[in-house]
Amino acid sequence: MRYITAGESHGPEEIAIIEGIPAGLHITSEDINLELARRQHAYGRGGRQLIEFDTVTFMSGIRHQMTLGSPITLNVHNDDHNNWTAIMAPDEPATLENTLRKVLRPRPGHADLIGGMKYRHQDDLRNVLERSSARETVMRVAVGAVAKKLLRELGIDVHGFVLSVGPVKGDAQVLTQYESLDEVRQVTESFATRALDAETDAKIQTLIDETKRNRDTVGGMVQVLATGVPAGLGSYVSADTKLDAKIARAIVGINAFKAVDFGEAFDHAQLFGSQVMDEILWSEEQGFYRATDNMGGFEGGMTTGEMIIVRGVVKPIPTLYRPMRSVDIDTHIEHKASIERSDTTAVTAAAVIAEHMVAIELAKAILDKFDCDNFNRLKEQLSVYREEIKNF
Repeated sequence: MRYITAGESHGPEEIAIIEGIPAGLHITSEDINLELARRQHAYGRGGRQLIEFDTVTFMSGIRHQMTLGSPITLNVHNDDHNNWTAIMAPDEPATLENTLRKVLRPRPGHADLIGGMKYRHQDDLRNVLERSSARETVMRVAVGAVAKKLLRELGIDVHGFVLSVGPVKGDAQVLTQYESLDEVRQVTESFATRALDAETDAKIQTLIDETKRNRDTVGGMVQVLATGVPAGLGSYVSADTKLDAKIARAIVGINAFKAVDFGEAFDHAQLFGSQVMDEILWSEEQGFYRATDNMGGFEGGMTTGEMIIVRGVVKPIPTLYRPMRSVDIDTHIEHKASIERSDTTAVTAAAVIAEHMVAIELAKAILDKFDCDNFNRLKEQLSVYREEIKNF
């Protein structure tokens, strides 16, 4: 399985092409649209979410709600393009009128300056930010929604939520009271901030409101859990076959993500091996399993069969309504950085994006390991493999 996305933030369309999804998977546009809505409806988002109503159109690869095995093309229309048709016109030369929204003062922490240097966009840094914008993640969520549907049909569940925003942190120990990931989903999705409990949700909302009044931004941490994942996905034989490494790359590849760990690895740096390693147990019903899950579901770059636990650190958004110092790339005179319409925080939406990136990597691993031409054949092979692993 592989995919590519295309489109600019204020261009007419966002597009993704997925190759490698097996034939015979039932899927509808509603499966995708539900996930796109989750990305949009998050506390702390900016004014653009009042303009966009993200819905997907299938352009290829699906007939009568079934995948064909051929490349799947997904399309999401940018409603805001109506306000940018002249500025983003692809078939018109640049004029004074259609370059009025030039960006010449790069934002600290954004791709503006280095992207301009790399691609020689010295006339207008908008050529950088239009693609480097997090608007592109709408298509990663769309691709991830296809991956999630495939995984769900194979008994694998994935869900992301917010652990903290700024100094406000939820108590992850509350997760132990739930018997299934679906129960966690019901709770966290009931809160506007995707927090773990009502008290934390209220505190995060207060913090975001205060941050907005201060014309500032705030970061945080998200967590993604995956259950039902069989042991043995990924491999120890080469660095580029380790599945945890692939997930780490996928998470840090999301706009504004700066760090990732598995289990509670950031905290393990202060502990001893006897406090961290997951002891191995065996039962006739389960086969081999672990007494704990401190490793976050991975050993040697391979899944252990335990729950996958991934945490990601999200930096504050670099677009500030109280802009920081910058330098005009044309005159080299110091100015305040440019301002683009932005969110107060991306954390509440980032949990959804991270969830879908983990789903993509898990789906890739499944499709690498088993026959991916036909979905029912894949399902049969996975069932046999699960039994083999259990009886090892």
